[in-house]
Amino acid sequence: MDFTECYGDTVSSVAAAARSGCRKRVRRLIKGGCSVDCRDNRGWIALHEAAAAGSKECVQEILTAAGAGSSRGCRAYVNSLTHEGESACYLAAQRGHLAVVRLLLKAHANINQLTNDLSCPLYAAVDGGQKEIVELLVSKGAEVNRAHTASCWTCLHQAVYKGHSEIVRILVNVCNLEAVDDHRISPLFVAAQYGQQECLEILVNAGANVNTQAADLATPLLIASQEGHQACVDFLLDHGADPNIACSHDWPQLPIHAAAEFGHISVLRRLIAVTDCVCDRGDGMVSPLYVAVHSHQSMSVELLLREGYSPDAQDCTHILGLRSPLSYALCQTSNKPYSESVRLLVAAGANLTEEDWIYALATDNTDLLQLILEHRWIPRPEALIRDCSVPHHNGKTVLKLQEMRELVSVAQNQVHFAACWLPLLLKAGLEPSLLLQPHMLEQADSEVLNYLLEFVNWSTLSAPLKNTLHQRRVEKTWEPCQDFDSIPCLSHICRLQVRAVLGPDLLMRTNVVQQLPVPSQLHGFLQFRDIPEASYTH
Repeated sequence: MDFTECYGDTVSSVAAAARSGCRKRVRRLIKGGCSVDCRDNRGWIALHEAAAAGSKECVQEILTAAGAGSSRGCRAYVNSLTHEGESACYLAAQRGHLAVVRLLLKAHANINQLTNDLSCPLYAAVDGGQKEIVELLVSKGAEVNRAHTASCWTCLHQAVYKGHSEIVRILVNVCNLEAVDDHRISPLFVAAQYGQQECLEILVNAGANVNTQAADLATPLLIASQEGHQACVDFLLDHGADPNIACSHDWPQLPIHAAAEFGHISVLRRLIAVTDCVCDRGDGMVSPLYVAVHSHQSMSVELLLREGYSPDAQDCTHILGLRSPLSYALCQTSNKPYSESVRLLVAAGANLTEEDWIYALATDNTDLLQLILEHRWIPRPEALIRDCSVPHHNGKTVLKLQEMRELVSVAQNQVHFAACWLPLLLKAGLEPSLLLQPHMLEQADSEVLNYLLEFVNWSTLSAPLKNTLHQRRVEKTWEPCQDFDSIPCLSHICRLQVRAVLGPDLLMRTNVVQQLPVPSQLHGFLQFRDIPEASYTH
């Protein structure tokens, strides 16, 4: 049976009259012998209809008729419940009928009667924003700290959730401010979660704990930061909220992580100023860069980097299974060249590991490698030997010795894609001798091998390398350029010498060649632009 929809054919004559608020008709029907006890399909009697309609006069008539036998009978009648467990007092409070509630209380209505879903007259009045009825019920001794609903919310929780600030002002004087629901969430937490700033201020000023923690350790500051409620974040911080309380059982999550993850930039900016920087690089901590990258919040990434957060952060392999923000950003962008987060991290100087170089070289798409070379400077050979690279060169971060070693190692293992990455690296100033290794000469395509040899004096190769080339020639897996059968011409030897003197990095990546006392027609030749690039084949 449907206990919520009223079927017209089940409603008694008195109940129908009470619903319309017609006192004279109600009195006439009662005098004519019609019963006030008949229930409809919802379990409603005439009193329920009169109370719900807000007809004080009809309620009075019905109560008078019901109490004709005894006051005890009237008390039982006034507390009759519908099939949903609703009393007349509940229905009147729910709908804001103050005069009816007063009358029912005088008739000994049970002020704390619970409905089937654990509501009560006070909770219903709070939910509906019925301030005067709340004041009346509280003054008459209604239970204010009882848990209602399946989530165990109190009236104060509900008042805050609905933003009924005037009712909150009433309840904070009589309610337990630290009452918690089944997730150990307090009313103040609810105010922060739903951005009810005025209610939050009332609670804090009444003495509620701003650093209360839910069952999962979340704080009001964390939830307000997650939801982007700037005014609530500011108020909490100004009134003692601690931004450095760990808010998770799994890892030391802070409010700054929540703001970064959800891209609330103004909140994030405020939290950066007050959060302990140990979360950036500290052992056992997690940089907010990780969560910003995870949620593709490039604006959060940009702000954190601009405010001094390290692009390398800490190794979170044991906490999140992530080695660095850059490695995480790269593994998220396997279906496209690179994300904005990758660009920001590379530009900020994030350390490049072997895994990162694989993303750049083990593909026929050179976008990532071009991005890296836009922001990184390949040092000259002598700097690598002495590991004396400087932090920056011409505004670019210089690749460290370890980064160079891993670059060369990956390049040797990704010979199949060398036609794609080799021209970029050599034009960026990579010393070609670093790639003149047996594996490269054995596996490179014919065109790739010719391109590489054009950057060296092929006549001075070591005997083992010459033997490798000879063997490939015999096996007809390499078709050398005609020039390789003879001693390099003087012009080629000269440009190799210029490259060695200036350094391949300066020669290939700057306009230094334009300052040399040579005809401008030779500039392209000195920068090896006359050498045709190899074509990549799948």
